[in-house]
Amino acid sequence: MGRSEKTAKRETFEGLRPRVLVGAITKWFGQVRRDLPWRVVDPATGMRNPYFSLVSELMLQQTQVSRVLEKFGQFMERFPTAAALAVASEDEVLSAWTGLGYYRRARLLHAAAKVIVERHGGQVPSDLDALMALPGLGRYTAGAIASIAFGKAAPLVDTNVSRVILRVGGVDVAGDDKAGLAWVWEQAEVLAVAAHKQGVVAEVNEGLMELGALVCTSDNPACLVCPLRDVCKARAMGKQREIPRAKKQAARKPVVHTVLVLSTADGRTLVERRAGTGLWAGLWQAPTIEGAKPASEVELRGRVGVLGKVRLGTLRLRQDEDFVFQTTHRDVTFRVYRGEIAAEKMIAESATHTFLAKETIAELGMSSPMRRILLDGTQQTSGDAAGQESQRVKADGVKRAKVIQTKRKNGVKQRDD
Repeated sequence: MGRSEKTAKRETFEGLRPRVLVGAITKWFGQVRRDLPWRVVDPATGMRNPYFSLVSELMLQQTQVSRVLEKFGQFMERFPTAAALAVASEDEVLSAWTGLGYYRRARLLHAAAKVIVERHGGQVPSDLDALMALPGLGRYTAGAIASIAFGKAAPLVDTNVSRVILRVGGVDVAGDDKAGLAWVWEQAEVLAVAAHKQGVVAEVNEGLMELGALVCTSDNPACLVCPLRDVCKARAMGKQREIPRAKKQAARKPVVHTVLVLSTADGRTLVERRAGTGLWAGLWQAPTIEGAKPASEVELRGRVGVLGKVRLGTLRLRQDEDFVFQTTHRDVTFRVYRGEIAAEKMIAESATHTFLAKETIAELGMSSPMRRILLDGTQQTSGDAAGQESQRVKADGVKRAKVIQTKRKNGVKQRDD
């Protein structure tokens, strides 16, 4: 770290008095806090809804607030309580989660709801240890719910909070430095305890996150409007853009998914469930071949033919424009072919692949690009409309990749995912 943790702690928070930091953050947060649906206070209790906090925190892992705002209301209408979520099928939950990515979080939230019903009478527990025992909840998420929904003196550290604390302390380490992170957690606890004594632990913890998200950003910190600008050691040293240091980025992996959308005359489409491990594990898709290069039409026909031991050699296929979808670690190029067969009985159905109507497919758990292909995609093979769709999807992927890169620059997980 360049100096001992003990020295850094003394210089940062004992020297600056946590009470002063708590006051500055609380005042600033009260002036700028965003009106978000999971921050609504129940008039009957005067407290936040802990279930709202649980759902929002899982959604916000590695995902922009703007994207979560698009999905949160719909999700809560469909699953208004932990009990409603617990009795839902996995496909229902995954379908409602589509567009947020990181589908493992949806499965963990589903599992957590079941535990909440079975062990806690359908109520989200307030105890920190009980929260951490729920599936999918690590130290950050448990601390967030305990402090924000229940007013407990629990610290939380995500990428934004870590960046704020490291800069205020002037601690020049990489964001994923283990000793540095341990020190950050210590300082977050000092602040949480001080805030709890003043009855503002929720405001301080959310304020720290808000400060990192809106002001003390990764690349362009707006120091002139920061409530901690006068005590920030990184700013005093002129290193606010350098702290924390970025970690090395892993090379992105290119992969090609060649997809066959095979439909019947009455509008049903063949879908299959992906394997239970790997990218988009357990989600539904049109039959797909994955590889380093596009599969040929012959390979694709064979891939589908094996399902029902039928021949598709004479089937005429139409090719869509290729498009690129970027995940955290991969650049996935989709090459899509479409064809129509006379009757669905040509391919035997099973538990892993079946012909379904569009309305039924819409209720399945699918990745965003597959939902686009099966429900929103174009069947044009040329022309401006197809080209524009391809560019729009590619632009969306690039934007998503930039967001992920910014969040991961400092090497700290945005949440516990």
